[in-house]
Amino acid sequence: MSLSTMLGIDTPIVLGPFGGLSSVALTAAVSEAGGLGSYGLYGFDGARVRAVAAELREATSRPIALNLWLPHREAGEHEQDVFDQAEFDRAVAGMADLFAQAGVLPPEWPVAPLPDFEEQLEAALDARPAALSFVFGVPAPDVIERAHSRGIAVIGAATTVAEARVLEAGGVVAIVASGAEAAGHRPSFLLEAERSLVGGLALIPQVVDAVRVPVIAAGGIADRRQVAAAFALGASGVQAGTVFLATAQSAAPAIHRERIRSALAADTVLTRAMSGRLARGLPNLAVRAIESSGSAATFPLQNILTGVFRRAASAAGDQPELLSLWMGQSAGLSRLDDASEVFAELAAGVPDAVG
Repeated sequence: MSLSTMLGIDTPIVLGPFGGLSSVALTAAVSEAGGLGSYGLYGFDGARVRAVAAELREATSRPIALNLWLPHREAGEHEQDVFDQAEFDRAVAGMADLFAQAGVLPPEWPVAPLPDFEEQLEAALDARPAALSFVFGVPAPDVIERAHSRGIAVIGAATTVAEARVLEAGGVVAIVASGAEAAGHRPSFLLEAERSLVGGLALIPQVVDAVRVPVIAAGGIADRRQVAAAFALGASGVQAGTVFLATAQSAAPAIHRERIRSALAADTVLTRAMSGRLARGLPNLAVRAIESSGSAATFPLQNILTGVFRRAASAAGDQPELLSLWMGQSAGLSRLDDASEVFAELAAGVPDAVG
């Protein structure tokens, strides 16, 4: 069965899910164009998941995907609902100037935990999207069973061949092979993200050879040439993020979209500064200040803390030095303003024989 048939879409192009930067308009635009629009639910409680799902259903009747972060702990991380006050105090002190520049007060102790994963999952399952995609691990067997019983395809993300094999054994029906060129967080889960940095040109064909389920190529895909290359490497579909993040339908602030268009391949860096987990984006004042302070907290505490000044900077619209400027290494190839135009450009690279 082709990826398009499995997901009920016309063209095997998937919108990368943006945790914190997803928009109903962009998700719907990709689905309406014939692809799979995705919406990232990181940090949402059940009520917000249901509200967004309702908005998406009003915006499009076409297939959509909802994305969740699996509970996952890297070395040194705390439980997501148990934070360390000493770590909190150090991190807040190290970022005092950033809070001041954003014109906001630092958060007070104690910090509220992230929403319960089971609550998120139940709400996402109730929405009955065409697909649930997961990052940072392998969904538990009961999660996959509950999704499949509702007719929901389960998609996992791999950054290495070993992760892809584990995902297939766990029961996912498709795998996103995320090359190191990709924007945002590295969804590695078997080894540290720093030890799992494989470029797409190497990763995609090796994952294709290692598994029997469809492979969706991701990382640095911004135009028809890169789409054609991904299919030549054996992929069954492609996932694109940054090139859609730069469009008018994106939830990214205008200044973020501008920075995407002007970035060069060598401009992005991998950093833990903004969230506590490794992610690719453009370095700015906040990244440099946090890295030099040496007082950053681990995930998710660091992400919660920086979120205070990031939200203020986003609302202001003119403080790019305080934003998480996530983008991949093909950011500078983002030249189109409308999501439908971007989709048409990507679709032009899909081989005629692919359905």
